[in-house]
Amino acid sequence: MLLATRSEGKLRELRPLFAARGLAIVDLTDAGIAESDAEDALEIYSTFEENALAKARYFARLSGRATVADDSGLAVNALDGRPGVMSKRWSGRTDLKGQALDDENNRLLLEAMRGAQDRGAHYVCAAAFVDGDREIVCRGEVHGAIVEDARGSGGFGYDPYFYSAELRKTFGDATREEKETVSHRARAFVALLTELAEFGP
Repeated sequence: MLLATRSEGKLRELRPLFAARGLAIVDLTDAGIAESDAEDALEIYSTFEENALAKARYFARLSGRATVADDSGLAVNALDGRPGVMSKRWSGRTDLKGQALDDENNRLLLEAMRGAQDRGAHYVCAAAFVDGDREIVCRGEVHGAIVEDARGSGGFGYDPYFYSAELRKTFGDATREEKETVSHRARAFVALLTELAEFGP
């Protein structure tokens, strides 16, 4: 099964989930699929589910393998649900990647929330499976709030600023194992893998 993401952060979180269920996966590098400009045009839809399916369909066609992919992001109450599906690309800085891009997105988040009374937010993830004509999409969410100062160095993206109501700490402060118990991504993929186990891939 191909796990179709270029994000090292996502791979770190998802590999143990698949391994715990005895599922062998390959990532895009393992599969020899070089990054191309065409991938930038996949996330053009207004919902996480549509974007996740677009990615899974694209890489399934390209690889000939059963493929899982996701789309995820942060929805902030005071920003009317933004950055939402634009979470990774919110800053518009196509020249940045990795931590530098995360830093710029977080800077923009704090700037946009300056003076906001409602700091509520939630993470969303849609996980999609595509194998030929069979398609499954599952959604996961986790609720919390945006803090004003970064806490912790774990996770990636907006994690140091996202305070989980369930963990009572930011995702930046949480261990991978702690985050896995409540995270939007874990919930979406656990639901997806459970469905696959019940009905067979």
